[in-house]
Amino acid sequence: MHNEMSTPSSVTPSDSAISIQNVIFTYPGSEEPVLNGASLELPRGSFTAIIGGNGCGKSTLCKLFNGLIPQFYTGDFSGEVNVLGMPAEGRSVADLSRKIGYVYQDFDNQLVRPTVLDEACFAPLNYGLPNYRELGERALAMCGLDAIHNRYIWELSGGQKHLLALAGALSLDPDILIVDEPVSQLDPQHARLIYECLSKLNTEYGKTIIVIEHHTEFIANFCADVVLMDKGRVLWNLPVKEGLNRITDLGRLGIQPPEVTRAAVQAAELTQGIKTNAALSSSGQRFPITVEEAKVYFAEYYPSMPFGSLHNEPSSYSNLAHDVPNQMVNSERLTIASAAEPLIPIVQFHQTRLRYRGLGKKEHEVICGVNISLHEGERIALIGNNGAGKSSLLKLMAGISLPQEGSVSVLGEVTHRSSLEQLAGKVAYIFQNSSEMFIEDSVRKEVAYFLKNRRTPDADLQVAHVLERFRLTPLQERDARLLSGGQQRRVTLAIGAAMKPSLMLLDEPTANLDLATREELIGVLDELDQHVRTTVIATHDMQLVTQWASRVIVLHQGQVEADGTPADVFADESLLRRSGLALTQIMELSHRMGLPTLSPTTEAFVDNLLNQSLTKEAMHHAACPQLV
Repeated sequence: MHNEMSTPSSVTPSDSAISIQNVIFTYPGSEEPVLNGASLELPRGSFTAIIGGNGCGKSTLCKLFNGLIPQFYTGDFSGEVNVLGMPAEGRSVADLSRKIGYVYQDFDNQLVRPTVLDEACFAPLNYGLPNYRELGERALAMCGLDAIHNRYIWELSGGQKHLLALAGALSLDPDILIVDEPVSQLDPQHARLIYECLSKLNTEYGKTIIVIEHHTEFIANFCADVVLMDKGRVLWNLPVKEGLNRITDLGRLGIQPPEVTRAAVQAAELTQGIKTNAALSSSGQRFPITVEEAKVYFAEYYPSMPFGSLHNEPSSYSNLAHDVPNQMVNSERLTIASAAEPLIPIVQFHQTRLRYRGLGKKEHEVICGVNISLHEGERIALIGNNGAGKSSLLKLMAGISLPQEGSVSVLGEVTHRSSLEQLAGKVAYIFQNSSEMFIEDSVRKEVAYFLKNRRTPDADLQVAHVLERFRLTPLQERDARLLSGGQQRRVTLAIGAAMKPSLMLLDEPTANLDLATREELIGVLDELDQHVRTTVIATHDMQLVTQWASRVIVLHQGQVEADGTPADVFADESLLRRSGLALTQIMELSHRMGLPTLSPTTEAFVDNLLNQSLTKEAMHHAACPQLV
C-alpha cells in the first residue's frame, strides 16, 4: 500500500532499491534549488514512472542514484541517498554504475563504438571483466538485437539505436535501470518495442525499472507505480491506476492523463456533473486509463450505446474510411487554399535524391526520387518510422543538405545555387537535438543572436516578447545547455519564433514537452500563421498531427508513401502498419467501439458517443408512444 508522500509503507531498507531523504540541490549559477527537500523510496523489482512539468527536477533526481550528482554535476548538496540498501556517499560513479544502468535522453551520445557487438561489450571490457563478450551478447539477446550484432551503428534505425543504448546499459547486469524519456524521438511502433523490452526486463529478469516520461498512455500500459514531482519535491508515489486518476493534480502541473481518461472525465462532466478530483474520490468512481478498460467503462456507464463491436470488431481501420470526416481539424484551423484559388508553391522537390556516404565509402540513399510541392498556407506534418527520411527532407528545404540528383527550390530559389546565409533570412530550421542550436552563454543571447546580427529594429522588444511567450524570462540569464530537456526545447522554439521566417521547419517540436508547453507551441504556431507562409513539422506525435495539420505526408524508406488529409492517412490500416505508425489512443477506442467515425480528439469522441447514445434513446422512445 502506497502512502501519498513517498513510498510503500511495507518497504524495509533491505527491500529498497532507491531511498532518498530530504535532498536539496542547487546548480551553480542558479539561485533556486532544483531539488528542494525531495524524499522517495522505491522497492526492488518495481516499475516506476516519474512525471512532472519541465524543470521540476525529474532528471536531476535520477542523477542522484548513480552518483552523477553531486560527484560530476557539482553544486550545493545536502540530504541522504541510499542505493540498494547502502549509502551512495563515498561510492564512485564507476562503482555505482555497476549496479545502476542509465539511458539518457540523447541516447545517440552513448553509442561510441563502430558495431553493435562492440558497443554492447564496451562497458564490461572497460571494467576488465574477462567474460565481457558473453555479457555483451547476453545484453543484446535481452533486447532482441542478437541477430544484428555485426551491423554498423550508422546503419541502425532510431529504435534499434535506442535498444542498443539499453543493451549497453544492461551489459554490466545492473540491478536498476533508469531510462530518461524512452520514447521522445521514436515512432509509435519502436516506442512500443522499447516499453515491451523494459517490461520483459522487469518481469522476467527482476530488474528495477525507472522511467522519466511525459506520455501517460505508455505509463498506463506498462508501469506499476507513478511518482509526481513539482518544484523539486515528490508530491506522491501511487499505483498507476490511482495516480493517473488524480486529474486535478495532473492538470495543475500541465500533465495530460491518457486520452481515454480525459474522454471519460469529459463525458462524466456532461452527464454526471463530476467536476473535481474530490467529487471523484467521494463517489468511489475510477476512470479508465487504457483502451481495454475504456471499452468496459463506457459499456457500463453508457448502456444505451450500440456496443455490438466490443465482441465483433471491424477487421480493418480502412472499413471505416468512407465514414471518416474529410478533415480532422477544426475548420477555422484549416488554411489550405480552395480549389478556385491558385496554389502558390513555396517548396518544390523535383526527382530529388540524397545519399550519405558511410564506412567503406558505401553510399546510403535516404531520399529516393521525391516529387512533391508544398504550398502557401499549408500546415504540413511529415510522419513515418525512424529512418524514413523526415529530418533529411527538412535539411534539404533548409539548404543544410544538397541533393546529389534532382533539385529543391525554396521560395523561388534553387538551394544548390543559394548560400545558407541567403536562405537563413527566409527559412528557420529547429533541430531535433536542442543542444545543436546553442552557441551563446545565456538564453537571452540565444534568442537575440539572429536579430542582432541582422540588425532587426526593436530587437530587444521582440526578444522580450518571445521570452515571455515561452515562459523563459526567469531563465533568460541561464546557460541553455544546463537547462532540462523540456526547457531546452522551449529555447529552440523561441529562437525560431523570433526569426519570423517565411518557411518554418520544426523537427520533433513536441519531444520532451509537458502539456502546458505543448499547448503553448500550438498557440505559437497559430500566431506564426500571420507572417509564416508555410509551416512543416516532422513528428511522431500523432495527437499533434490530428490537432494541427491540414496535410500529412507519410515517408517510408526515403519515398512518399502517402500524401493527404489526416483523415485519409489514419483510415488506412496497412499504411499505418508498414510505415511504423499507429492510431492515437482515442482513435483506437473509437475503432474498437464501432463508432461511425475515428475521433481525432477526446472532445470529438465524447460528442460522437453522446450523439450515438441520444440517437438510440430517441429511437427507443419513438417506439414507445406511452412515454411521449
